[in-house]
Amino acid sequence: MKRLLFVSALCFFIIGAFAQKKPAYIIFNAKGKKVSYKKMMKDLAKKDIILFGELHNNAIAHWLQFEVTNDLIAQKPMTLGAEMFEADNQEPLNAYLAGEINAKGLDTLARLWPNYKTDYAPLVNLAKDNKLPFIATNIPRRYASLVNKQGFKALDALSAQEKEWVAPLPFPYDSELPTYKNILTMMGDHGTPELVMAQASKDATMAHFILQHFKVGNGFIHYNGSYHSNNYEGILWYLINQRSELNYGTIATVSQDDITQLMEENKGLADFIICVDSNMTNTY
Repeated sequence: MKRLLFVSALCFFIIGAFAQKKPAYIIFNAKGKKVSYKKMMKDLAKKDIILFGELHNNAIAHWLQFEVTNDLIAQKPMTLGAEMFEADNQEPLNAYLAGEINAKGLDTLARLWPNYKTDYAPLVNLAKDNKLPFIATNIPRRYASLVNKQGFKALDALSAQEKEWVAPLPFPYDSELPTYKNILTMMGDHGTPELVMAQASKDATMAHFILQHFKVGNGFIHYNGSYHSNNYEGILWYLINQRSELNYGTIATVSQDDITQLMEENKGLADFIICVDSNMTNTY
């Protein structure tokens, strides 16, 4: 019997050791030093506003969004918000959170992303179960599309009601920000100044609604594509432009073939960089 217990314990140890050598992700700080989840959470708990940058189809990022949020709400009141909900869908989102409509009703009344059920419904339901606000922060896609075609001037033609779903006009804009300039490089011949303006209209609007619903003493965690907050730009640039005194935290998600060391190009993207094995299953 003792021998059986010993063998069982040894197998458990070997399996555990093997698993530790093949982690699905590793967390790094901005300088590329490995940090523990506990260390990251200790830092994030002190922040007023957290921007959690994700890769939209990354299962690890979505799981960690839930875990981080769940751990934060155990420590202080939180407001949740997301790029994945457009500002004019706040009413049906509120109705769902209040229990006035069910999940099918939300799907009917709001423009949900195709991966909503697997990737974002758990966060919305976390807010619902804990009676927390969940803010639809993004500019309606149809308005961003107009900016992509005509530039910021397209927003001037919106009605008073429509302008309530966009950052107050005119909002500041710096086309020389490296992340904005890089869009033109990445898009090649398809890149235009208006395309960058459309990106800025999203960043400015998300920052606007984050600050509009932020309460001193509470925390705010926002879920967005990593590019919207990488390199401390995008949404964060607009947040600091309006409320520089607040304490901000950023998270980025990257994918690498070898996650044991953070690639140079991924250093400095955020306060914490979640480096996920490129073999990780995608959600879509």
